[in-house]
Amino acid sequence: MRTNEADGREATIRQVAAASLIGTVVEWYDFFLYGTMAALVFNREFFPTFDPLIGTLVAFSTFAAGFVTRPLGGVVFGHLGDRIGRKSMLVVTMTIMGLSTFAMGLLPTYAQIGVAAPVLLLFLRMLQGIGLGGEWGGAVLLCVEHAPDGRRGWYSSWPQLGVPIGLLLSTLAVSTVSRLGDDALLGWAWRVPFLVSIVLVAIGLFIRLRISEPPAFEHMVRSGQRARVPLLDVFRRHPKITLLGVGARMSESVTFNIYNAFLLTYTVTVLGLPRSLVLDALVVASVVGFFVIPFAGWLSDRVGRRAVFMAGALLAAVSAYPIFALVDTGSRWLTMIAVVVGWGLAACTMYGPEGALFAEIYPTRVRYSGMSVVYQIGVLPSGAVAPLIGTSLVAHFSGASWPVATYVVVIALITVVSLVFLPETYRTSVDDAADSVQAPVASSRV
Repeated sequence: MRTNEADGREATIRQVAAASLIGTVVEWYDFFLYGTMAALVFNREFFPTFDPLIGTLVAFSTFAAGFVTRPLGGVVFGHLGDRIGRKSMLVVTMTIMGLSTFAMGLLPTYAQIGVAAPVLLLFLRMLQGIGLGGEWGGAVLLCVEHAPDGRRGWYSSWPQLGVPIGLLLSTLAVSTVSRLGDDALLGWAWRVPFLVSIVLVAIGLFIRLRISEPPAFEHMVRSGQRARVPLLDVFRRHPKITLLGVGARMSESVTFNIYNAFLLTYTVTVLGLPRSLVLDALVVASVVGFFVIPFAGWLSDRVGRRAVFMAGALLAAVSAYPIFALVDTGSRWLTMIAVVVGWGLAACTMYGPEGALFAEIYPTRVRYSGMSVVYQIGVLPSGAVAPLIGTSLVAHFSGASWPVATYVVVIALITVVSLVFLPETYRTSVDDAADSVQAPVASSRV
């Protein structure tokens, strides 16, 4: 029979998971919206002096700028989160992300104010990156540190659902305004999805202000164990784990962004296909990912984080060439299958256990900083430049897609090798995470 205390803990973790989820939905809606608009609108409205493919390259450079500033957000808010608290940092990061996205919807274009337009766009994109850089670690930590042992993978997958939901909402928003026609889209309609995001921000802030700090953090504060400079401790005491974590992060990041931002440009600009083809495929993939992510998190509580994560990376590797072969046919249904396999299955399988994996390899005193470093620095050589590298490869190889598939495979293999040497931590308690990391890697492998 369940006790009142057990029921109370269950209600608390569900409230925390819901608060984390709504926040990450807002953050990823904003972030994905920019990537899609970079391919469809920004290349013409903010960088009109270039031909379409080069203009897209420049637009994707600003897309990458959001990733470049994510480590800054991770470092700053990771430090403050380990020193001050997880909850307060999540309120600040959501505010930064929401206001910068809303401001994008108010920006004048190149035709109106000249070069100041892309400069302002770049600045707001960098603010987006800072907000998201601090957001992810805190949202996942609230769930990991509130969750009971044996269920951390399941509950930490809830904020990860912000990715498919955010992508779904942003894709639906772009798809809706795109149906108004190119003139309306380029003239005014592209602003609407940016402006309405402020409603989501208000809802997210209301929910987040009602939750409490996790017990693991409160215990650390009471015991006086807070690190003076958490980031220094991460690199000084956990350099190997951090490097392996960055390597493990790479395939998920590349896979997401190749099949999201890059593929839209490839099909429209290179293959000459309607933009609705990939947008519709991404909607379906988002729905599939909504179920795959929590299942992968749940499964990782039973068979281990590394096994599930590695399955996703291997799927990304073996499916890359077939995926682009299907897309190159120009068939709507084959493209949908391709995007579902690459984005909805491979990437989301990695994303499900990712939060728990990266949280458990660090002790509480540096956990926010450590996992933020892994997640945000890991994105720099992978997701940040994935659309840019993909577009450059296609331009260099005269429209061929096989170099991009090769890129996806190579990154997936880096992730597999990194996972082999990471310790397995799914059976440890959160408070024992530091001890598990210090154990010999060979003895902890599955």
